[in-house]
Amino acid sequence: MDDPWTSSGEIGLACARGLASFARREAESMGFEILSADDSSVGVRGTLMDAMRLNLWLRTAHRVLWPVARVPAKNLDHLFAHASEIPWEQWLREDVHFTVHGVVRNDTVRDTRLPMLRLKDAIADRLRAVCGRRPDSGPGFAGAAVFLLWRERDLRIFLDTTGEPLSRRGYRLLPGKAPMQETLAAACVMAAGWDGKTSFVVPMCGSGTPAIEAVLMARGRAPARGRERFAFMNLRGYEDGGNASPACRWQAALRQAEEGERRDGLPAIVATDISAEAVRIARANAEAAGVGGDIAFAICDFAATHMPPGPGVIFMNPEYGERLGETDALLPVYRRIGAFLRAQADFRGCVLTGSRRLADAIGLPARRSHRFYNGPIECRLLCYGVQGDANDRR
Repeated sequence: MDDPWTSSGEIGLACARGLASFARREAESMGFEILSADDSSVGVRGTLMDAMRLNLWLRTAHRVLWPVARVPAKNLDHLFAHASEIPWEQWLREDVHFTVHGVVRNDTVRDTRLPMLRLKDAIADRLRAVCGRRPDSGPGFAGAAVFLLWRERDLRIFLDTTGEPLSRRGYRLLPGKAPMQETLAAACVMAAGWDGKTSFVVPMCGSGTPAIEAVLMARGRAPARGRERFAFMNLRGYEDGGNASPACRWQAALRQAEEGERRDGLPAIVATDISAEAVRIARANAEAAGVGGDIAFAICDFAATHMPPGPGVIFMNPEYGERLGETDALLPVYRRIGAFLRAQADFRGCVLTGSRRLADAIGLPARRSHRFYNGPIECRLLCYGVQGDANDRR
């Protein structure tokens, strides 16, 4: 039997819509071969050992999924039959809790909870037959995890090596008002074209997530370095093999990541908000992330933000009211945003908004536009020119 930790397969990187191109860029920079990609996932070649490294370093993906099976399945009986034949004893332990979750789009299934239950039963029955014990299972990510992706007749089953999604870095202790998810914030920083060497300014900082993600990038810190639990830690064989075990290799990867982190000479990173409560929350989250001293916080109107020496990037995530009255009330704010960006000759301005009408009120020609989703809302990150571009200062 091949070692399940060193056998190669197509690892799936599951992402929020619009973030897959950034996860692909990250995976390529780590040396992975790209096998497939769409709007919400990327497939790369690798082993379970590689899955650990991906969990440690990816900033824009939500999950790292190891492939177990891909078969045609028309209905729940087919699902159960196929899942019962999978040698789950290679990966799962009969004494460890496991959970099943996933995505189902099959017209024969009215209640999408049923496929999860049938898959759970197939796994548990198989382990009881082979190992003599039926493992505990249920919600939550306290143990191992299995992910089901079933689109019509295409049934795919994975080991979810992540557990709690990678977007939950662990530092956002206080969410604040309408917080931005960490993976989306990281993608926005990347899309802004920031190099980690010039200034990064976040007026309207809210709970501070974009500024914190920028610091983590500038430091070269592995985003999951402070996280204590991953689902892969509960797979069979994780602690086997002495100094060559996956557990020892994981600890070595953590040490290497910490030793390689940049600590001095960071660029100026500024976060401001007119709300004293928002700044308090952002500061607390930055402290929880261990980067509180790397961000200059201030309470002020965005237009009064003290700008560090350029060049650099300004990132803004203003409100974009979903109802017409809210939009009307925000139009003057967006006009002021345009005037503010126009005055910053040495900075590239980037604004994330879910309203085209409000975006038009900024009054500047966007040089680039990136489509993102903030929850269910389709948004655009509008990037206004390059530092020193006269066309963007008119």
